[in-house]
Amino acid sequence: MKQPDFSELKALFINCTLKKSPRQSHTHGLIEVSKKIFEKEGVDVEVIRAVDYDIPYGVLPDMTEEDAEYDAWPALFEKVMNADILILGTPIWLGERSSVCTKIIERLYGMSGKQNDKGQYIFYGKVGGCIITGNEDGVKHCAMSMLYSLQHIGYSIPPQADCGWIGEVGPGPSYLDKESGAKDNEFTNRNTTFMTYNLLHLANMMKTNNGYPSYGNSRAQWDDGTRWNFENPEYR
Repeated sequence: MKQPDFSELKALFINCTLKKSPRQSHTHGLIEVSKKIFEKEGVDVEVIRAVDYDIPYGVLPDMTEEDAEYDAWPALFEKVMNADILILGTPIWLGERSSVCTKIIERLYGMSGKQNDKGQYIFYGKVGGCIITGNEDGVKHCAMSMLYSLQHIGYSIPPQADCGWIGEVGPGPSYLDKESGAKDNEFTNRNTTFMTYNLLHLANMMKTNNGYPSYGNSRAQWDDGTRWNFENPEYR
């Protein structure tokens, strides 16, 4: 089998840890595993911590249009749009994704009404995944809501697009703590590898085919009156 060429792809990790740089982030530790695979495959990859930036809450594209004095999101959004692959990373708190992660998803949602050059919603043709760490239960619960949110706003989700690590239930060592043994966890390492390559394969397919055809899914054409094979249901 010919080895795929992923060198034209760009990937962006947004780490939604609550810890500002350069504090240790266990989520960053697992992100690094996936990031190294991307780099070895020739992918242009960047990792940012959302908490390092002044990003207000809200769902407007630019919250300075409302009441914020400053909003770093519009500039960060350029990085999102330049990336073929977006991976959200989060720790688990009380069984849920972090508040920072929720804020980033809300800001992404605030951009989702924009359109691409086909008249489709702007995230069509882009690929999404998630990375989750913690020492309490909730990896699958967090992944469920995060991946749903990404696909709802237009991201495409490949098979097994999530990975994570959790320790024993209750207080204990976290991912980067040596005593956790996390770096040797077969399940986590396998899922992180599979997730990374599934993201790469789908992103390559999307790039090769210039995303999705606009037949049947163009908001611009719908607004112009195109209905393809849709008919209003008859009520009896």
